[in-house]
Amino acid sequence: MMKHKFNDYIFQVLCLLVAFIVIFPILYAIAVSFMNAEDILARPPHFLPPSITLENYKVAFTRTLLGRYIFNSFIVALISSLSRIILGAMAAYAFVFFEFKGKKFLFMLSLCTMMVPAEVVLVSNFTTVSRLGLINTYLGVCIIFLVSANNIFILRQNFMTLDKSLWEVAQLDGCSRVKFFGSVLLPVAKPVVITIFLSSFVNLWNQYVWPLVVTSRNEMRTIQVGITMLKDRESTAFGPVMAGVVISLLFTVLIFALFQRKIVAGMMSGSSKG
Repeated sequence: MMKHKFNDYIFQVLCLLVAFIVIFPILYAIAVSFMNAEDILARPPHFLPPSITLENYKVAFTRTLLGRYIFNSFIVALISSLSRIILGAMAAYAFVFFEFKGKKFLFMLSLCTMMVPAEVVLVSNFTTVSRLGLINTYLGVCIIFLVSANNIFILRQNFMTLDKSLWEVAQLDGCSRVKFFGSVLLPVAKPVVITIFLSSFVNLWNQYVWPLVVTSRNEMRTIQVGITMLKDRESTAFGPVMAGVVISLLFTVLIFALFQRKIVAGMMSGSSKG
């Protein structure tokens, strides 16, 4: 009994240690965002601001178009997340409730795309977007994020847990395939759909490489790219950069804080049905 309690104690200590290692950089970034330049470069370093200043946040908004960057990131994340849900759910619907030749092959082919690193097709994607004249456009930034094979897989697995008699009953009531998809299937899978949407939104909010490649005009930058604009030519302005990082983190933290119950419900729904 004592050994069991000791093992639990060690496990809890290790969990707390890992949690501290993960969260410390975030806490330090918040502290630095409220420090002046002298306190940031002080030796030994200050882990808490000796005096709080909002100058770094003022610089972040005046030196760059930070408000525009936030708007751009929101538009890209929102459009792409909605597209992933709609197209992913439609594909999963076809894979589960339709019968056609090559269904398994197409599903496996979509899964294979998950094994291809984004960097491998970066040049070809950029060339295609450039030829289509989509550089410095919202569509150009969104286009490679509109569909996710991972989301198709998750939704397919969730749809497979549903009773196939749902479609038969819906047919008897005169329900078309489109109406069944929108009025029956999506409401039943609502917890999973919400979880996928929120996780996709956060993931797309944090994208850096592709928005950097396809945007050259300052007003089309996303927030992750725009934060790098806060650096001075001679050195890195740590205070304004950390202020930009905190502002960027604030949106993702708010999403998890506001929708935590729905995210957990979606995860529990998927695990209990699986």
